[in-house]
Amino acid sequence: MIQNEIAATAAEIDETQLSTLAAHLRLAERVFVSGAGRSGLVLRMAAMRLMHLGLIVHVAGDTTTPAIGPNDVLLVASGSGTTAGVVKAAETATNVGAAVCAMTTNDASPLAALADALVLIPAAQKTDHGSSVSRQYSGSLFEQVVLLATESVFQTLWDRTAEPAENLWPRHANLE
Repeated sequence: MIQNEIAATAAEIDETQLSTLAAHLRLAERVFVSGAGRSGLVLRMAAMRLMHLGLIVHVAGDTTTPAIGPNDVLLVASGSGTTAGVVKAAETATNVGAAVCAMTTNDASPLAALADALVLIPAAQKTDHGSSVSRQYSGSLFEQVVLLATESVFQTLWDRTAEPAENLWPRHANLE
């Protein structure tokens, strides 16, 4: 059931939206990621992959994260598109001229309205209990598909570089 839900939902993502997201990341001076809860954990994984490509990546809220600026991109994820901290981060990014790339289920949300690049994930929101979209609990499908979508973006960016994996590997964490 879980595999079927993930496959069906991922297949409905607009590839043009993913391409637009990849283009924003490719052109960014720096990439910042921000999400709450499990969505935030997924974006931390995406941050690691982007760092492997050689991008300068920061996780919002970490003590060493610098200020975001006009040539930067903020990548955010919120199923509802209303998560207060995530929307506030997007507002801050917009106010300083950074691009906002958002992943959400809700194209009518405040987060979607702030997005320069929007990827709609056609999954149930975490409070949509008893949904016909997913039998999984509280936003799991959204988070799973965000992981696949960000991996797809990583793969697209990596394919454009033609760098062998051996060149990416030295960037992998060695203080584990």
